[in-house]
Amino acid sequence: MAVPIAVLDCDLLLYGRGHRTLDRFKLEDVTDEYLVSTYGFPRQFICYLVDLLGATLSRPTQRSRAISPETQILAALGFYTSGSFQTRMGDAIGISQASMSRCVANVTEALVERASQFIHFPKDEATVQTLKDDFYGLAGMPGVLGVVDCTHVAIKAPNAEDLSYVNRKGLHSLNCLMVCDSRGVLLSAETHWPGSLSDCAVLEQAALTSQFETELHKDGWLLGDSSFLLRTWLMTPLHIPETPAEYRYNMAHSATHNVIERTFRTIRSRFRCLDGSKGTLQYSPEKSSHIILACCVLHNISLQHGLDVWSAPATGHMEQSEEEYEQMESVDSEACRVRQDLLITHFS
Repeated sequence: MAVPIAVLDCDLLLYGRGHRTLDRFKLEDVTDEYLVSTYGFPRQFICYLVDLLGATLSRPTQRSRAISPETQILAALGFYTSGSFQTRMGDAIGISQASMSRCVANVTEALVERASQFIHFPKDEATVQTLKDDFYGLAGMPGVLGVVDCTHVAIKAPNAEDLSYVNRKGLHSLNCLMVCDSRGVLLSAETHWPGSLSDCAVLEQAALTSQFETELHKDGWLLGDSSFLLRTWLMTPLHIPETPAEYRYNMAHSATHNVIERTFRTIRSRFRCLDGSKGTLQYSPEKSSHIILACCVLHNISLQHGLDVWSAPATGHMEQSEEEYEQMESVDSEACRVRQDLLITHFS
């Protein structure tokens, strides 16, 4: 009969009495229901992660009772998805807080190392066209390569009391710039920006801007809200629509851009360590940024595995409301021309 890990003797797991060690743990020792309820993901998904990360997590060690990749992954998933303090989640699988911390750090870094494998814009023309077609099917907005927005994740105050991480709510946070496709798959994620930076300032300095201005597709654009400046590759809403075409454009823009707001809610709901309801991430800004990025990688992998049901809004308080930013006006005449051509061609 399957025995939940939570009731196993912790001393037995930790110290290997009777020649048992953590390496003896197998996923088949617990039920599917237990895995989903405790670690947030089904067995097949966890097995995929073991295959993906196993070699990295099995680094040579001087210790005779090294923690297995399976247990390290379960420990990290438990922390990501529950938002529980490490001591509580460590107790659930029978490892110490120090071991729990090492597991989270190891799995986080292994996922961050693979971020570019799972988070990227499509390169081939056929996939790019499919991306545009999928967005067009949402609300009739043509040429869309992704929707972009920022979201804040609360962190503890840095040891240096760096005021650059204090956001306009007076809380310490990271401002994370993300782009997603019509299904919520992340195409870009920059999770390291200090919370004091406005969304517009983040985009101004972001690698994403360099990508679109020097490399990426010239025949399409991202959609961003009014916290960003209009650019030739970034279409924003009209501040004061006046004509029927402008109203239609704004409505299509809003309906399409809503995808990333739903994506943020899904990520926060799935990875409760990010939603702020159980406290801030108790790590340095750099480590917190890596944890956020690791969750982004897992989000995309979960969509690849068909775990794509839109989640209910999270209970956290770190989402920025629309009233918190100023309407940005562009002085880029070429960008204004591109948007005007879009209005005339597709919305008039």
